[in-house]
Amino acid sequence: MLEGNRVSRISVRGFAVASATAVTAVGAVTGVASGSTGQPSSDAEALASDSTLLADIPAGQQAQVQTASLTQQADAQAIAADASAKKDAEASARKQAAEDAVAKQKAAKKAEADAKARKEAETKASRASVRSTSFPVQGSYTIAQIQAMATQMVPSGQFQCFSNIVDHESSWNYKAVNASSGAYGLFQALPGSKMSSVGSDWQTNPATQIKWGLNYMDSRYGSPCEAWSFWQANHWY
Repeated sequence: MLEGNRVSRISVRGFAVASATAVTAVGAVTGVASGSTGQPSSDAEALASDSTLLADIPAGQQAQVQTASLTQQADAQAIAADASAKKDAEASARKQAAEDAVAKQKAAKKAEADAKARKEAETKASRASVRSTSFPVQGSYTIAQIQAMATQMVPSGQFQCFSNIVDHESSWNYKAVNASSGAYGLFQALPGSKMSSVGSDWQTNPATQIKWGLNYMDSRYGSPCEAWSFWQANHWY
């Protein structure tokens, strides 16, 4: 071997310890240098025993082998880091999705509770606003007189709905009787005697009937307007 081509020797075992990948790469170069056409061994210790062949690798190729080994190690570390980051991101996404679902469920329950509370408050306000006005007892009442009673007893925001129902049920005739069912009065109560819960004069006093009808709409539907919405959909209430 020429003096100008003399190369430094390296420790094969040092290569094996530094990187199994590097030793494999060195084995490939050794196979080329020795003329071998077989596959290089993956056993680092076996390659380390052949110190004579490895020592003859030119210094430049040794540097290339070392660089390749470091590059492979860096690539492997980068892949591992990417996999770990992806796993962490997926776990974080699952956790966030679960937290979002719980938050939405709580918000829905709160909205439902708030709506229920508002409805109850409106119902109480409607009932509280009903005036227990006393009207002089008469032998008979005109439609205008009955409607005047209703405007004083029914909350202003509910009166139109209330009036719509009475229009359809009895046309404001407080003595109206359904020939087939026997339903009676402004609201066609069935039986009519149920209106006695607010006054014994339910057959002859429109004010008593109005009080009963308003209480019925509030207790069953929440308000006259909700009762009217039901009536429009079903043609009864």
